[in-house]
Amino acid sequence: MIGRLILTYPSATRLIGGMVMLTLVAVLLYSLGVSSAWIGRLFPGSEGFLADNPSGARALSAAVIAIIIAINWKLLHLLKRNYQIIAVWVELFALLMVFFHSFDLSFAFIAKKIGFLITQGVTTTLFISAISIAIATAIALAGAIAKLSRNGVIYGLATFYTSLFRGLPLLMQIYIIYLGLPQVGYVIGAIPAGILALSLCYGAYMTEIFRAGIESISRGQTEGATALGLSPSQTMGLVILPQAMRVIIPPTGNQFIAMLKDSSLVSVVGVWEIMYLARTQGQTEFRHIEMLITASMIYWILSIGLEFLQARIEERFGRFNVR
Repeated sequence: MIGRLILTYPSATRLIGGMVMLTLVAVLLYSLGVSSAWIGRLFPGSEGFLADNPSGARALSAAVIAIIIAINWKLLHLLKRNYQIIAVWVELFALLMVFFHSFDLSFAFIAKKIGFLITQGVTTTLFISAISIAIATAIALAGAIAKLSRNGVIYGLATFYTSLFRGLPLLMQIYIIYLGLPQVGYVIGAIPAGILALSLCYGAYMTEIFRAGIESISRGQTEGATALGLSPSQTMGLVILPQAMRVIIPPTGNQFIAMLKDSSLVSVVGVWEIMYLARTQGQTEFRHIEMLITASMIYWILSIGLEFLQARIEERFGRFNVR
C-alpha cells in the first residue's frame, strides 16, 4: 500500500517525508534543550517575550534552526559533488569554531604558547610515532609470517605475543615497561619506553592485518612463483606482498593514525610531547581548555596529513595491481 502511494505520488511523498524529517529534527533539538539566546541577540526587542515564555522560546529556536538546516540541505544539493564536499567541510568547521569560541578562549595566550607546543611537542610526537610505526611494521610482518608457519613453536610464539599485547591496555604496557624493567636491572628512558610500548602494542594489531592480507592472495601465486624457481623469501617479497598491500594498506593506515593519537599516552611518564606540554603549559595561568583545544587541533592536522599520505599510497599500489 505504502509502496504504491510512493510510486503513484512521488512528489507528494517526498514533500511529506521532508516535513516529517523537519519535525523530527525540531523535536530532537527541543529535547536537547537548544538555547534561544541567539534570537535575543539578533532581535533585542524579543528578549522580554523569550524570558516570559522559556518553553515557547525554546520551541521557536528549535523550529527556526530546523528550517535553516532544511534550507541548507536543499542548497547543498544544487552544487556538484566536489563542491558539496567542500561546502560541508567549511560549514562544519565554522560550526566547530563557533562552538570553541563559546568557551571564552584567550587567543592571546594560545598565540603565546603555540610556538613552543609545535617546535617541542609536535617534533617529539612525530619522532616517537615515526620510529614506532617502522618498528611495528617490521614486527607485524614477522608476526604474520610466523602465524602462517606450519611450525608449532613459531606459531605458538606468534599467537601468545598477539594475544598478550592486544589483551593489555596500552597505558598499562607503558607503565610495565617503564617501571618494570628497572626491577630486573634494565633502566630505560621515558622515550624508549614509550616507543617500545607503542611498537609492541600496534605490532600485535597489525600482525592480524598483515596475516589477513597475505592470506587474501591465492595459493596459485605461490605455486607459480615456486615453479619459476623463486625461493620462499623471494616469493613473499616479489609476488605476495606487492599484491597483498592493496588489502593491508587501508587498515594499516588507520592503525598509524590511531598510534599518532595514542602517543599522547606516553605523557604519563614525562615525555614532552603534545599532550604533556598542553597540560603543563595550561597550568601556568589556569588556561587548560585553551591548550587542550590547541593540542586537539594539532592532532587533527597531523591525522589529516597521514590520511593524505595513506590515500597516495593506496593509489600507487592500486595502479601497481592494475598493471
